[in-house]
Amino acid sequence: MADTASGSAQIVIVGASLAGATAAEALRAEGWTGGVLLIGSEQSLPYERPPLSKDVLLAKKGTESAQLHDQQWYDDNKIDLRLGTTVTAIDPAAHSVTLDDGSQVSYSKLLIATGSRVRKLDVPGADLPGVRYLRTAEESQALTDAYAAKPRVVVVGAGWIGLEAASAARERGSEVTVVEPQSTALASVMGEEVGEVFADFQRQHGVQFRFGTGVEGFEGTDKVTGVRLSGGEVLPADLVVVGVGVRPNTELAEEAGIEIATPDNGAGIVTGADLQTSAEDVYAAGDVARWDHPQYGRPVRVEHWQNAKDSGKTVAKAMLGEDVAYDSIPYFFTDQFDLGMEYAGDIPRGASYQVVFRGDPKSGAYMVFWLDDDHRVLAGMHVNLWDTGLDAVRELIRSGKQVDPARLADTSVELSDV
Repeated sequence: MADTASGSAQIVIVGASLAGATAAEALRAEGWTGGVLLIGSEQSLPYERPPLSKDVLLAKKGTESAQLHDQQWYDDNKIDLRLGTTVTAIDPAAHSVTLDDGSQVSYSKLLIATGSRVRKLDVPGADLPGVRYLRTAEESQALTDAYAAKPRVVVVGAGWIGLEAASAARERGSEVTVVEPQSTALASVMGEEVGEVFADFQRQHGVQFRFGTGVEGFEGTDKVTGVRLSGGEVLPADLVVVGVGVRPNTELAEEAGIEIATPDNGAGIVTGADLQTSAEDVYAAGDVARWDHPQYGRPVRVEHWQNAKDSGKTVAKAMLGEDVAYDSIPYFFTDQFDLGMEYAGDIPRGASYQVVFRGDPKSGAYMVFWLDDDHRVLAGMHVNLWDTGLDAVRELIRSGKQVDPARLADTSVELSDV
């Protein structure tokens, strides 16, 4: 039973992110009547990130469409939302946080939902106008406006953000080249075989690729005019979009003495299955949390939208004293041109796996599964198979049963019978 007693108790949420705002909403839904203080360093109302690299970049919607709620909603639900405010320190012993104006705020429970920030390239010319990143609502709007001129675009990084940025630029009439040091797109997350399917799909829509090469620097004086590749070749560019990953914002927690995972061990703030950190009454959720996953029996950190929503809901219950274990199967989706994809599962870093295609990728509608050495399903995805969805994939993952790869590939066999 959740402890919803109010008194003078206040739950403080550091990070007006999707995870943070979802947790605030869930606290009220669970009956918490005490104080809720939601602190965010951005000026924007809390928002979701997926639209920023999809409909907003395509100029179909404005950034306001990504907002979770309007200001009135926070007022009505008595959530003290402080935007443009940064927490500079956490004192777990005193149960307080320090704000950038020097004031201190006490908490009964604290949630760290500080999310992630983009990795930036440290090369000559990286600060030239026209070299852009895509993470915040402000950055999305700036990039959307820049696409209107149909510039020559070079995208650095062939991950999900890079491919979505590339597809939006092509749909809006730009010439697009993607530069990636790995052998193909999405190699580190999908593997080379599936990554090449996505690369071929993008090529069919006019996107060019330069694989196996890095970026040495950016050319230009007043603005970027080119991208210098390893080896010396310069690609002409009016606009550059850098998408080379993110890193979790763990500094506040680390400075407070809260346990942090090393980068080579997944990074993030270490928590148990209940999302509580090593500090009493301090929790973490969203991108920044690396939690003990009950389903997998190992720590997991996930940087996608669904995890922010699900962990925000779970951590609210945990902070109210409910006995919870966060066991959501990681999920993400992408939209590129006329392709829609949904993925569920998690492949351990460095793990060996077998890829099984169910259906022909050339048809534009198919599934892919990743199996471990014992033929158990680690992850699966569908492309443009909306009637099939992912429920059967999640069931296969949770069951842990061994499957027959040949039957899994056979579209005439029901997934429940593989």
